[in-house]
Amino acid sequence: MILGNVCTRRCGFCAVQKGAPLEVDYDEPRRVAEACQALGLRYAVITSVNRDDRKDGGAELFALTIQAIRQRLPQCRVEVLIPDFQGSHAAVECVIDARPDVLNHNTETVPRLYRQVRLGARYERSLDVLRHAKRLLPTMPTKSGLMLGLGETKEEVLQVMKDLRAHDVDILTLGQYLRPSLKHLPIIRYVPQVEFDELRQLGTEMGFAHVEAGPLVRSSYHAGESLREVVSHQRATRM
Repeated sequence: MILGNVCTRRCGFCAVQKGAPLEVDYDEPRRVAEACQALGLRYAVITSVNRDDRKDGGAELFALTIQAIRQRLPQCRVEVLIPDFQGSHAAVECVIDARPDVLNHNTETVPRLYRQVRLGARYERSLDVLRHAKRLLPTMPTKSGLMLGLGETKEEVLQVMKDLRAHDVDILTLGQYLRPSLKHLPIIRYVPQVEFDELRQLGTEMGFAHVEAGPLVRSSYHAGESLREVVSHQRATRM
């Protein structure tokens, strides 16, 4: 996670510290790249806090981090899990110009629950981020995910999945919401594995190249394997 450890938003599900963030550390991309090299990573997932205090939402640091990893570890694939950058197309373009291997932006929940779950975010804005990224670099896989168990209905989840496919999202992750503390949103329901399995099958039928669905699934769950599945899917569809 880059851009510090203080978030400018107050999402009801997230345990990251909220408040006024520190100044951006432009040495951070170098340190992240050195850590990837020291660990011998073949796949790195870079995410961040929200930085609504900055005009670009922190997009420049994402781009610099991608570039730094590529310079030190050319064989390492880089996935970025970006915030919505308050809808800035210029910020999305800045990240895409650095050519990540996968661009992920989570819708997190269904539109009806946004005011409780994603304070400061808008569902349509998140879809637009994914659409714009795909428009800029059509060959790059895009990815999104939802937490289940916050009070959504199956029909609402299926509609979000349809919306994501309508925006050409390739990879979908579905996981169980787990409450970080008593100060955070309560768990309304534990979703059984059989329902995750059903959603995985329905997602595949909708046209997602890869779907990860299960209680312990998170944004970076089997991320490298997901990309390989997408590449295989793209090759098969071209044949």
